[in-house]
Amino acid sequence: MPTDWSKKVEKERVLEKEVAVVEGVELRGMWNRMFEQRVIWDYETGILDQITSLPGGESLGYCYQCGKCVGVCPVDIVGNYGPRKIYRKAQLGTDLFSDPDLWLCTTCMNCLRVCPKEVNMVEIMPAMRAFAINSGRPVPPELQKAFENIARYGNPMGESPRRRADWVKTAGVPVTVLPQSRRPVDVLLYVGSYPSYHPRGQDAARAMVRVLDRLGVDFGILGPEEKEDGDSVRMAGERGLFEMLAEDNIRTFARYQFERIVVFGPHEYNAFVRAYPRFAAENGFDWSYQVLHYTQFLASMLDRLQPLLVRPLEYTVTFHDPCYLGRHHNEYEAPRRLLRAIPGLKMVEMFRCRENGYCCGGGGGGMWLDSFTSGYTRRRLSEQRVLEAIEVGAEVLAVCCPYEVSRFEDAVKSTGNDGRLVVRDIIELIAESMFGGDTK
Repeated sequence: MPTDWSKKVEKERVLEKEVAVVEGVELRGMWNRMFEQRVIWDYETGILDQITSLPGGESLGYCYQCGKCVGVCPVDIVGNYGPRKIYRKAQLGTDLFSDPDLWLCTTCMNCLRVCPKEVNMVEIMPAMRAFAINSGRPVPPELQKAFENIARYGNPMGESPRRRADWVKTAGVPVTVLPQSRRPVDVLLYVGSYPSYHPRGQDAARAMVRVLDRLGVDFGILGPEEKEDGDSVRMAGERGLFEMLAEDNIRTFARYQFERIVVFGPHEYNAFVRAYPRFAAENGFDWSYQVLHYTQFLASMLDRLQPLLVRPLEYTVTFHDPCYLGRHHNEYEAPRRLLRAIPGLKMVEMFRCRENGYCCGGGGGGMWLDSFTSGYTRRRLSEQRVLEAIEVGAEVLAVCCPYEVSRFEDAVKSTGNDGRLVVRDIIELIAESMFGGDTK
C-alpha cells in the first residue's frame, strides 16, 4: 500500500453534475458540488498569515466560513460587516491593516457567542489595531484626538484634571474626596470620565452619591487623581497608553484605604476585573480588590434600598444590556432586579436583549468613531437601538453605562423621536423614586 498519499490523490477538478444520486437520494447540482475538492491553494494567504501571527490574532485562521457571525453582528445589521466577511477579505488579499473595516468592530462579542470555532474578535481586532498603530498606519482623526486628550489630561474630552470633581459642588450631599481627607472608606466610587465631565453623566453621578448617602454607604472618590481606566483605549489598539493609565491608576489606588471598588461603567468593570489583574501580575503590582458594577452593588442591598423607593414611576421602560456587562461578564439580572424594584414601573423587553442584546456602538473605541463609521453604515448603531425601543412601546430607555446616555439621546433626536422616548440611567430612576421629582 502506498504511503505517499499526495501521489495517490487525483487533483483534477470534479465536474458538477446536473443531477447526482447518492444512496437513492437525488441531489441537484447546487448540492452535489459540495463533493468537490475545496481549492484553497488559489488564494494568497499573506495577509491572513500576518494577522494570525499576531499575539491575539491566531483564531481568525480558525474561520471556516459558516456565516453564523454575520447574522448577529450589530454592524452588519446597519452596514456590511462580520468576521466571516473580514476573513474573506483577508483571503482575497485586502490589506486589513489599512482598511476601514479595522475600525468598525465594537468588540461587542456577539459573534464569539455563536461561533462554533471560537474565532475571537475581542482579541483579534485589538491585536490588528495595535499592529497598525505601531507600524504607522493612519488612525481616524477623532480617535487620535481622544488618545491625545487621554494621554495629556487623563480623559478623552480634554478637560482639566482639576475640574474632575466639580460636579460634587451641586450634589446636595457631602462627598469624601480622598486626596483631601485621606481617611479610610468602605467603598471607592470610581466615577469615570463621562460622569465627571459630561452634563448628562454628571446627572447620574449626582444621583449616585445621593442614593449612596441615603443608604448610609461610607464612600469616597479620587477626584483630580482619578484617570481614565483605559479599557476602551486598549481595545482600540493603543496598548502603550493603556499600560501607562493602568500603572498610574494602580499606584493611585494603593495610596488609599478602602475595602472594594464600585464603578459606574461596564468598561471600567472589564478593566478592573480582567485587564488590570493581568497587567499587575505581569509587572509586579499588587491587585486584589473586589470590584462591583454599581447595579451589582445596589442589587446586593435591595433589602435596604427597596423600602426607600416610595414614589411610583408610571413609566413603560425597556432596558438596554451593555455588551461589556452582559455578554462579556454574564451580568443580566442585577440591572433588571433594580428596575423591577421601582414601584409603578412596567418593563418590556426588546427583541434583541440579554445574550443577544444589541450594541450601542461605543465599545472598542467606537465612542470616538461616530463620524468615521457614519461613512460605512446606513445609520448609527445607537439609532438602530432607539428604533427598537420605540417599536416595543417604551417611554423610557434605561441604561447603566456612561457611554449610552449621550449616545442614545443624540439618536432619539436624529431619528425624529424627541418627545416619544426618554433616556435615563437606572440610578436616575432610582433617585427619582427615592427623592421625588425629575432628577435630570
